[in-house]
Amino acid sequence: MPIVAQSTETTDWVSRFADEVIEESERRAPGKPVVVASGLSPSGPIHLGNLREVMTPHLVADEIRRRGHQVRHLISWDDYDRYRKVPNGVDGVDGTWAEHIGKPLTSVPAPKGSAHPNWAEHFKAAMVDALAEMGVEFDGISQTEQYTSGVYREQILHAMKHRGDIDAILAQYRTKKDPAKKPQSQKPVDEAELEAAEGSGAAAEDDGSSGSAGYFPYKPFCGQCEKDLTTVTAYDDATTELSYTCTACGFAETVALNEFNRGKLVWKVDWPMRWAYEGVVFEPSGVDHSSPGSSFQVGGQIVGIFGGKQPIGPMYAFVGISGMAKMSSSKGGVPTPADALKIMEPQLLRWLYARRRPNQSFKIAFDQEIQRLYDEWDKLDAKVTDGSALPADVAAHSRAVGTAAGELPRTPRPMPYRTLASVADITAGAEAQTLRILSELDPTDPLSSLDAVRPRLDKAEAWINTHVPADQRTIVRDEPDAELLKSLDEQAQGSLRLLLDGLADHWSLDGLTHLVYGVPKVQAGFSADATPKELPPEIKTAQRSFFALLYHLLVGRDTGPRLPTLLLAVGQDRVRALLGE
Repeated sequence: MPIVAQSTETTDWVSRFADEVIEESERRAPGKPVVVASGLSPSGPIHLGNLREVMTPHLVADEIRRRGHQVRHLISWDDYDRYRKVPNGVDGVDGTWAEHIGKPLTSVPAPKGSAHPNWAEHFKAAMVDALAEMGVEFDGISQTEQYTSGVYREQILHAMKHRGDIDAILAQYRTKKDPAKKPQSQKPVDEAELEAAEGSGAAAEDDGSSGSAGYFPYKPFCGQCEKDLTTVTAYDDATTELSYTCTACGFAETVALNEFNRGKLVWKVDWPMRWAYEGVVFEPSGVDHSSPGSSFQVGGQIVGIFGGKQPIGPMYAFVGISGMAKMSSSKGGVPTPADALKIMEPQLLRWLYARRRPNQSFKIAFDQEIQRLYDEWDKLDAKVTDGSALPADVAAHSRAVGTAAGELPRTPRPMPYRTLASVADITAGAEAQTLRILSELDPTDPLSSLDAVRPRLDKAEAWINTHVPADQRTIVRDEPDAELLKSLDEQAQGSLRLLLDGLADHWSLDGLTHLVYGVPKVQAGFSADATPKELPPEIKTAQRSFFALLYHLLVGRDTGPRLPTLLLAVGQDRVRALLGE
């Protein structure tokens, strides 16, 4: 059922921003829906760093909805940006795509094999599907449609009329730029801006076209080759006649800007123009936009030219991946939200963004760390259920499991992720064997159908199959290691006998856990129930040695899945055979 109550926590970061945004919206536009915004450039795979650009305003917007206010979360698809470079890691890309550099993203063919009409729609589609799975409600705005339909015509003419004022603002920062420093961003920036900053010779400065004819904040796409490698050579305010030449193909023409829809404002003017046009009250920006001369800072001055105000704009930190460097969509090959949702439930992914303040960086795990994250999530889930969780953790949990529209679909019986991954590893996806093993985990409440552990089981299986190296996969021995069994001393033989004698009576996850940890205790003369405080340090050493022996006899390695899960997966008869009974 819909979640409409007030937030359970008034001091978490989402609630604090919601308070501020509601108050500011009432001051700017009383009685109207609150407007928050995000911007995404579908120039390549939209990665998990870009997702923070969406999740930060989404969480704030959702909190505002929970309080009964109307709110719009705009996502501007910057699909009218120039195609800047061919990203790595895109299937089907070859040298032919380089010929389209400089064209709008919506004028570039989609990668080979795509069912979508152009490059931008291809990469946008995966993000739209991921956001739907995560319960993110938004109003999408195509900047191609906005510009080519003439929606921004008055704003463009206004910017050209006030180009001197815009140029004066930008001039304050031009001397502070370091042209040798490459921008690092997880927010879509103007593609011409990046070209200029990287010294590629694009016919534009990072903040507009400047030449002998003066400064112009507008960039036409060439009427012949469609590229933005153009230079405005003249403009008449009275007639709006604009002349330009293309350095790519040599084409030149004069157009009436009050009828012309094939161009766009440069990024540092485009962004504040949209703030004013849409009435945006809240929009975050990456750390690179918080420096002197950054788009957000400069935009805060330019927005006044359009009669608007700068939105509340928290800086967000970067999102990393376990074992990988900072993400960059231009380099390609970085994980996307769709990639994450193949191996984790949407609740976990939402929680990772909700529990950290925007200015705190964090990592998303695609390696073994995902098992620890799931353990942490399950512990929080249990604490929320029994009422022992801290208020801020309750708030983050609430924002993860659902939205103002209701709870997200969840796994009916969420068994530990590491257990499901181990079973998927051992069974190689065989459903009958998987059900047999999982039903034996708790004989008092046996699992009757795999549907009860889905989709978590499917996510764990996908992780095993796509992110665990082959040399770390678990392969159970076909035959006993006769040589190793023959070489065992009396101590080792005794430990195996204690285990085998207790198998039948302890054949459950909890029972086998008690048994395998208890064998070294009993051998040393202690009770199997003795706690670590009651035991000497050497017992831990004995346990490690015993575990290593079992792993060698069962899977031929020093380590593997948790032994209780492994024993259940192998099956009692096969365990007895491999341990020499």
